[in-house]
Amino acid sequence: MTSQHSNPKSDIEIANQARMKPVLDIAKERLGVDAQNLEPYGHYKAKISLDYIKTLQDKPDGKLILVTAMTPTPAGEGKTTTTVGLGDALNRIGKNTMICLREPSLGPCFGMKGGAAGGGYAQVVPMTDINLHFTGDFHAIGVANNLLAAMIDNHIYWGNTLEIDERRVTWRRVVDMNDRALRNIVNSLGGVANGFPREDHFDITVASEVMAIFCLASDLNDLKNRLGNIIVGYTRTRTPVFAKDLNAHGAMTALLKDAFQPNLVQTLENNPAFIHGGPFANIAHGCNSVLATKTALKLADYVVTEAGFGADLGAEKFLDIKCRKSGLRPEVAVIVATIRALKMHGGVGKEDLGKENVTAVRDGAKNLIRHIENMKKFNLPVVVAVNKFSADTEAEVSAVIQICAEVGVDAIVSDHWGNGGAGAEALAHVVANKIDENSSALNFIYDDETTLWNKVKSIAQNIYRADDIMASQKVRDQFDDLQAQGFGHFPVCIAKTQYSFSTDPTLKGAPSNHSVPIREIRVASGAEFVVVVCGDIMTMPGLPRVPAADKIDVDENGQIVGLF
Repeated sequence: MTSQHSNPKSDIEIANQARMKPVLDIAKERLGVDAQNLEPYGHYKAKISLDYIKTLQDKPDGKLILVTAMTPTPAGEGKTTTTVGLGDALNRIGKNTMICLREPSLGPCFGMKGGAAGGGYAQVVPMTDINLHFTGDFHAIGVANNLLAAMIDNHIYWGNTLEIDERRVTWRRVVDMNDRALRNIVNSLGGVANGFPREDHFDITVASEVMAIFCLASDLNDLKNRLGNIIVGYTRTRTPVFAKDLNAHGAMTALLKDAFQPNLVQTLENNPAFIHGGPFANIAHGCNSVLATKTALKLADYVVTEAGFGADLGAEKFLDIKCRKSGLRPEVAVIVATIRALKMHGGVGKEDLGKENVTAVRDGAKNLIRHIENMKKFNLPVVVAVNKFSADTEAEVSAVIQICAEVGVDAIVSDHWGNGGAGAEALAHVVANKIDENSSALNFIYDDETTLWNKVKSIAQNIYRADDIMASQKVRDQFDDLQAQGFGHFPVCIAKTQYSFSTDPTLKGAPSNHSVPIREIRVASGAEFVVVVCGDIMTMPGLPRVPAADKIDVDENGQIVGLF
């Protein structure tokens, strides 16, 4: 096998040649889980039963490893690929390891970002199943979301005893596809029998609060309670109306009951993996379900998981939201970097990335160093994984290793894309050693008791290095209202561009002394966080001029082609 980008095989070609083991064998041989505790979806996918998960509560927890990244570039830096490769490598060096990943959305799969199963020889399989429908979890989440939407309009139609103000319905419908035509619509057209026409909206399924709740709930009862606490709109006196007021939360839980069971699959090297849930890393916390992560920690000695986008967005939310709410605590943060991303942050255009430029690597490393500093603020040891590409030169790689050494961090070149777990063994050894050395407690960026405004300010100043945050008087009043309504103890979830520490995606590197403008705030009362929207954030993406769907097909042998 050769290094990344010099291998002629596509991800789907590699995945189609995988020698998978039956998932029941993976469960029994690697995790000690008997067949009666699984619900198979064919030969290579299975859900693990909630009743069995309850029996694991007294088992000790394994060690959690968080994979995050420097600020991403449009080409992607390989967090998922590194997560899979590191998990395989830890197994190769004798550590009983599972990985936990998010499920892919169909929107990016048919749009432009791609899937979420890894790449090269560091993938989870069956890759096409995982990227297309999988076990139907996203469909269940979408239907649960839309059941609530239907019950809102039905309640209004049949007399509206809750006195919902039709102008202040905040709950949106969803579909798991990029469809800009659905962003803003008018529903209930066609006459009296169809209800009262009103302005409505669609989001992509992964942006639904149901998805965020699904991934933060600890069990079915917690899931139902959180669903009941969703605010669907307001009365004319601005009193919130909840999903439980419509008696919708029980039926929504029924729709999600099977989906809530974590999905078991395997890597190309036949190591176990949970893939479960997939909230947006902009509008939500962007990581797999708490239930899957906690279950994996009971079944394995080491668990490798991933946070969406760069560490300023994904890792901050993983730690300040997911860990705060669940009690999870990673032992080490692995920050993924690539030479090409460093050069882009150092001012090099995409067309010149193949040329050696050590100066640009050093300039771009300011971005990486800031992420390292930020993770240390959480009291986390850091290892940098340099995801290898064939165009990387020895001088460029040496510069990264030296720069990281100057701030007291090991940078390890890893070729898991080209060589699977074998290419990440050096990384695995360093990560395992960091875990053995670590005994520190996890810090958060802010306390629960801090006001919502000051929570946002703390993130902006400590993580983004902004001078201050700013908002209109209307938005400031909304902060005060949410504080007065009892939501002040919630964590905050910043929605902003992933391409910069600032809210301007064109500001590369490590910008400082900027301001963070707050456009609006939304309370996700079921997920139990407050979304703070900074800049232009899209909750229903559109397809690009040439979508990935153009190349996806089924050949004469019935095999899916063109999927990455």
